[in-house]
Amino acid sequence: MKPLPDPYPIEPLTKPPNCTITVPGSKSITNRALILAALAKGKCTLRGALWADDTQVMVDSLNKLGIKTTPSKPDENSNCDIEVEGQGGEIPAKKAELYVGNAGTAARFLTALVCLGHGEYRISGDPRMNERPMKDLFEALKSVGVEIDSPNDRLPATIRSKGLRGGVVTVNLTDSSQFASALMLIRKCAELQINFPKWEIEQGYLTMTEEMTSSAFPTDYSIEPDYSSASYFWGAGFLKQGKVEVEGWENKKSHLQIDGEFPKFLPPPERISRRANLGDSIMTLAICALFAKQPMRIVDAARMRLQETDRIKAMVTELRRVGGEDVVEETSDGFIVRPKPPQLLRPADIETYNDHRMAMCFSVLGLKVPGIRIKNPQCVSKTFPNFFDKLEQLR
Repeated sequence: MKPLPDPYPIEPLTKPPNCTITVPGSKSITNRALILAALAKGKCTLRGALWADDTQVMVDSLNKLGIKTTPSKPDENSNCDIEVEGQGGEIPAKKAELYVGNAGTAARFLTALVCLGHGEYRISGDPRMNERPMKDLFEALKSVGVEIDSPNDRLPATIRSKGLRGGVVTVNLTDSSQFASALMLIRKCAELQINFPKWEIEQGYLTMTEEMTSSAFPTDYSIEPDYSSASYFWGAGFLKQGKVEVEGWENKKSHLQIDGEFPKFLPPPERISRRANLGDSIMTLAICALFAKQPMRIVDAARMRLQETDRIKAMVTELRRVGGEDVVEETSDGFIVRPKPPQLLRPADIETYNDHRMAMCFSVLGLKVPGIRIKNPQCVSKTFPNFFDKLEQLR
């Protein structure tokens, strides 16, 4: 990723956009597919996989575990093909040090994966990842025969395993649905039966995992475009009353990603659920709600506090920076965004809290409101390295 000015100025669009944008492959699908390909037997090629920070740490970790994983040179859309030499559920390495940065999917999925091995594995992350919850996943894995040493039930953690003994495992999903996804990815190899609240399977990311694990993983697998990333361009089209299409998306429910539903929530509704309606794209919808006809209440969003940053607090703080105290109200499980005339919104330097989605959703605001500058713009490399180049294509 090329160096960017910090803060990075966003120039408003002077006319409605009318274009088709290509976005990178889905991070959520790529990291699930990498685990499933590693557990399969023989070579598998992932087509159109995302090549960004969160998937690079997964590829690096699989190689350290002795599972040969080879990416092609990424294209201009941050996509590549990744060849994985699956080991049929075996973990060749008996010892490994794995670093996952602030990638929650990699942290949770790799924790479960190494438990199939016979050896000692240490997993660590950056300071924020080492604050994020892991306890319920650790407890579930301990219940089927794994020894895990960690401070305060978080990373860094040392995992000692002689393989999993199988059986019934119960996991609490209050803090993250990724705990269940991690167990679901290895359940066939580990002969696990997983108990968790049934309503949770209706959440998009668990549905994604369920569908991806429901049959044998193929030797050639195509990754969908990332519809969380697409939301920024759909949102830009709404704010500027233009037409922005995303290549590879059709006006129907995505097979795997809940954020493929984003366009149907424009203009923003009075109420939206983070659990039932949208995933990470709900942050983009919050920006759009500044220009809606009525306030929008985001509910079922408590888990947003436990992601790359406390996203509820961050969104409330930065929306107030642009629009004042009256545009947003924090609630116990989300927040309320109230519309305000664009001429009353003010220039601001946006704190991103090293969170890629904060940087990207407030960049969309800058296409409408003059004087928006994004601090630490490099943080978009987590999932969308060429985001700002793509944003310029709207012109």
